[in-house]
Amino acid sequence: MSTIYTTIESPIGPLLLAAGDDGLHAVEFHVSRHPVRRGDDWREGTHPLLDRARQQLREYFDGKRRGFDLPLAPRGTAFQCTVWHALASIPYGETVSYAQLAARVGRPTAMRAVGAANGRNPLPIVLPCHRVIGADGSLTGFGGGLPTKQFLLELEGALPRSDLFAVA
Repeated sequence: MSTIYTTIESPIGPLLLAAGDDGLHAVEFHVSRHPVRRGDDWREGTHPLLDRARQQLREYFDGKRRGFDLPLAPRGTAFQCTVWHALASIPYGETVSYAQLAARVGRPTAMRAVGAANGRNPLPIVLPCHRVIGADGSLTGFGGGLPTKQFLLELEGALPRSDLFAVA
C-alpha cells in the first residue's frame, strides 16, 4: 500500500501531509525534530483524505474547527499509539501536564516515556500534543518549536494572546 503526500501552507509554515487508504499517517512541520520515516512506497500526489485533512486544518487555523474527523493511521509502538490515542481526549482550549497524561494511559510513573512518545507523535495538531505542558504550566519541548506551540495554544484560547500572530 502506498503513501501519498503533499505539502500545504499554514500560519505556522508549510506542513507535509501523508496518507494512505488506511488513514492519515503524518502531519509534519517544515522543521521537525523527529521526521516521519519515508519508505520507498511514498509518492507525491493527491488523495481524497489529503483533501479532507487540508480542509479541516484550514478550518482549524481559521478558528472554525475544534476537533478533527479523519481516519488516522499513525505508525508506532503499542505504547506510543496508546499515548497518541490519549492525546485526542484533551479538549480544545485545555492543557494537561505530562503527569496527567501518564495517569490517563494507566502509567502514572512513566512521565518520561509518555513525554518521549508525545514527542514522536506523527500527527501533531490533529492529535494535539501541543496541549501537553509542564507541571508548572510552562511550555516545554515541542517538535514544531515553542513559538509554534505557543501560537496553537493561543489560537485555542488556552493561553492569552500575545503579539505572536504567525510563526512562519
